[in-house]
Amino acid sequence: MSPAADNSQDKKPSDPVQADFEEGKRFLENNETGQAAAALHNALLGFEEKKDEAGIANACNQLGLVCLAKNENEKALDYFNRAHEICDKSNDRMSLLALSKQFIIAYTELQQYDNAIETCLEMLDWYQDNRDPQGAVATLESLADIYVAAGTYGKAADACRTAASIHKNFQHDNIARNLIEKAEKLEKNS
Repeated sequence: MSPAADNSQDKKPSDPVQADFEEGKRFLENNETGQAAAALHNALLGFEEKKDEAGIANACNQLGLVCLAKNENEKALDYFNRAHEICDKSNDRMSLLALSKQFIIAYTELQQYDNAIETCLEMLDWYQDNRDPQGAVATLESLADIYVAAGTYGKAADACRTAASIHKNFQHDNIARNLIEKAEKLEKNS
């Protein structure tokens, strides 16, 4: 690491609550989940005291990520739900989409496949409404993985075929062919 990078790490925000938040994020990036949880919890309390809704949502999201890292998925859902309520109230669609991805991870880990699938389908609607084929394909691939985990191989194959069709529309023939092959293998398992 270069000295310049070290200096940037040493600069702390003048706001102690924000400093706790940034420190918690750094701990999480370094997989120091215990220290991350403590710093982010302190940040959450500070944001609550200041009635900083955006800060509360960000701290809850980060605490949810800490919980995912610790495999405390139910607790992660609680934090993500709290962040979701704030983002929904402020109509922050991009944050809601990012949170949806975290919900899918937690639901899948908890084997709540119906909830994970429902969230994927909501994301697909959003991506289609916004003409975002890259997001749609990534979501379809996640959906296929969830269907496999749930043991519904036929639906997983359908998701792969749909993703392949999108790739084919953009002349991504090799990727499309690989997804079709994956779909065929999945159908043999059903």
